[in-house]
Amino acid sequence: MCRKAGTFGEDQYDPRLSGGAATTFNASSKAFGDCVTGLSEWDNHIHSLGDAASEATFVAPPAAVHPGLGPIFNNVSCKSCHHNDGKGSPTFGTVTSSMLTRLSLPGTDEHGGPVAVPGFGLQLQDLANVGKQPEGKVSLTYVDIPFTYPDGNIATLHKPTYTILHQYMPLPGNVMRSPRMAPPFFGLGLLENIPESTIKSFADENDADGDGISGRPNYVWDPVQQKMMLGRFGMKANTATLLTQTASAYQQDMGVTSYVFPQESSTGQQQFDGRNDDPELPDSILNAVVYYLRTLCVPARRDVTLPNVKNGEALFTQVGCASCHKPTLYTGINETLPVVSNQRIHPYTDLLLHDLGDGLADGRPDFVANGNEWKTPALWGVGLFEKTNGIPYYLHDGRARSLEEAILWHSGEAEKSKQAFVHLPSGDRQALIIFLKSL
Repeated sequence: MCRKAGTFGEDQYDPRLSGGAATTFNASSKAFGDCVTGLSEWDNHIHSLGDAASEATFVAPPAAVHPGLGPIFNNVSCKSCHHNDGKGSPTFGTVTSSMLTRLSLPGTDEHGGPVAVPGFGLQLQDLANVGKQPEGKVSLTYVDIPFTYPDGNIATLHKPTYTILHQYMPLPGNVMRSPRMAPPFFGLGLLENIPESTIKSFADENDADGDGISGRPNYVWDPVQQKMMLGRFGMKANTATLLTQTASAYQQDMGVTSYVFPQESSTGQQQFDGRNDDPELPDSILNAVVYYLRTLCVPARRDVTLPNVKNGEALFTQVGCASCHKPTLYTGINETLPVVSNQRIHPYTDLLLHDLGDGLADGRPDFVANGNEWKTPALWGVGLFEKTNGIPYYLHDGRARSLEEAILWHSGEAEKSKQAFVHLPSGDRQALIIFLKSL
């Protein structure tokens, strides 16, 4: 007789396989740059082309190789921000910087998105080609805030202040600003392949179950599909696909146009170069970079059998962190990319928007997302940030220098979980951090 296959018990899965078949056991400083296995020779070639293109340094046109930079921009290559395919660091205004500042005015555009600032657009470009003027420069300062646990232990939080200086023209008084640090590259193909129905099933916008968690999806306008779609990428889930996310980064971060965004970010401004060379990025290169991002592995978990790690994992669920940072998800069927298809993965995210309180608020809406909401970031790989990127920085703007600080910045929907963490014995708090470092 033919019968339907049963499901495996939890103890029959390997907890190290964070990305399912798209997992790498490389734990070196290059852990985030491995390609998934099982690609054809041709697909491996396309992945390699995308890898090389993501490292390419653009220069001002005209040029024989990699022209198109500027005339205003934030960086000169993809990996100048996304160091070792990982996160950036909270610095502005140089070619090693990894930060940008989103801008907008109150209200919504014709698609429900943020309103561009006349003369500046939706992003402040703080660098420019020779003979052109940056839109402005960002000054970043910190104030230390002590935090005292109930048991008397003290932590120190780093509160940032951002000031826009040397504006090429005055910004409106009601402009809204939001600093962002470059997120990691790896695992994006898996996140793109999580079914929309799965993400929507986690939403509880009116907190019907009374647990204080009311996540909701963002819906955004996609310029390629010409329709509203579920947002998955960006700090506020304000982009629906990796193609749009990548093309937007080329245009906004580097000033390089493509078939997705064929107009310069400086169009209509005094910095506009007036060249008739758009789009500047060949379709084949853009598509290769997108394929590269879709086919990067997720690093395996480490030390999963250690008692402290197992205790910390239980505490992670006990204090409520897993309510938003969902440990286990399943990707959908993708006939064009089997390596990310039908995989059991452990990203520790629900890809939903959550109110994290006034302390982390940027006050800038982005489609459905309000000024207090952020998308739950995936936690896979966080334990390797120190090895891959030097000093590890966390949260949307890198203000947290440790995982402990990142937890202590949580509020709003996460206040109950934070308080549960704060009131744990010191050893249990440390165990929870040790667990996070195993991811």
